[in-house]
Amino acid sequence: MTSLSSSQLVQWRRELHQFPELSNHEFATTERISRWLTQGNIRLLSFGLKTGVVAEIGQGEPLIALRADIDALPIDEAVSHSWRSNNPGVMHACGHDIHTSVMLGVAYQLKKSEAELKGRVRILFQPAEETFNGAQQLIDAGVLNGVQAIFGMHNAPDLPLNRFTTRAGPFYANVDRFVIRVTGKGAHAARPHEGIDSIVIASQIVTALQTLPSRIFSSLESVVVSVTRFTAGNTWNVLPQSVELEGTVRTHNAEIRAQIPQKIAALINGIAGGYGAKAALEWTEGPPALVNTPEWAEFALEQASLAGYQAEPAVTPQMGGEDFAFYLHHVPGVFVSIGSASEFGLHHPGFDPDEEIIPSAINYFTRLVPRALERVAAKK
Repeated sequence: MTSLSSSQLVQWRRELHQFPELSNHEFATTERISRWLTQGNIRLLSFGLKTGVVAEIGQGEPLIALRADIDALPIDEAVSHSWRSNNPGVMHACGHDIHTSVMLGVAYQLKKSEAELKGRVRILFQPAEETFNGAQQLIDAGVLNGVQAIFGMHNAPDLPLNRFTTRAGPFYANVDRFVIRVTGKGAHAARPHEGIDSIVIASQIVTALQTLPSRIFSSLESVVVSVTRFTAGNTWNVLPQSVELEGTVRTHNAEIRAQIPQKIAALINGIAGGYGAKAALEWTEGPPALVNTPEWAEFALEQASLAGYQAEPAVTPQMGGEDFAFYLHHVPGVFVSIGSASEFGLHHPGFDPDEEIIPSAINYFTRLVPRALERVAAKK
């Protein structure tokens, strides 16, 4: 088997970073990962995936899984490293290149001691996390068949390198997307009274949406409403006929999540109707809240401490979303956050994680796998 140095892993990470690909288009990324795993004599499993890679190490039972995500975001990079993105408008602004490099390193480390493993570990290099449909693609393909526990990570730019956190129960939020279309009546900008100003109406809707967390639901509940796109008009002296808003709602409470589309529809119809305009809501349900298995959350924190991290349980759930949640609907497991010490956060053009996260995270997961296999086997 080809040995793997830390410098090689960093080189691979930088190559991934230079050539990022969007969700469900990770063709070159898939080829690279497959080639690098093959160089290490690590067996690949065929599940008929368009993009993404599944590798496996070990023999027999039990079987556990590790997961990394591989897709990038439609963001223009603002970091000036020599390995900055070569693909205009696409960037690894969420650190999936880091996650992939970590799991490549874990695969190589576990391969060296494969004969000593008391079971198998299946490593999922998953596409399309950013569009929240990659996990379900792999589940539908059968990658969880026989898997008895699953583990995943995300880098945390707000945490220093030696910090590690997770929590039992809800950790990440329900994620939903909305599009609101407001249709008024176009007019000359100098004669607005002859039209129905869709921009004024849409602006009031943006403000009114913030009453969902502040006035419509209890302030003790976790509800975040963010409008992230406001599209209207194409010139300076015409009131546009229509406006389109897009955004996201994040919650932890399933009952509140179920009520929100109706509340938004009532709110926007009331505002638009008052002006003689029309409003329409398009609602897309994303991944559910990520709920860690308490036993595995405790186990993950214990193993992190033994691996040298400053490991602490998260006090409150996060409002970010993760389609790793879908795996946890089928098998027990845990998702963790590991510090990557970036000045700028996830999905920011200046996101720049410290590459020292890679060797420490490899060490953590390499230690975790044999102990997790032993724990699963002991339950039988």
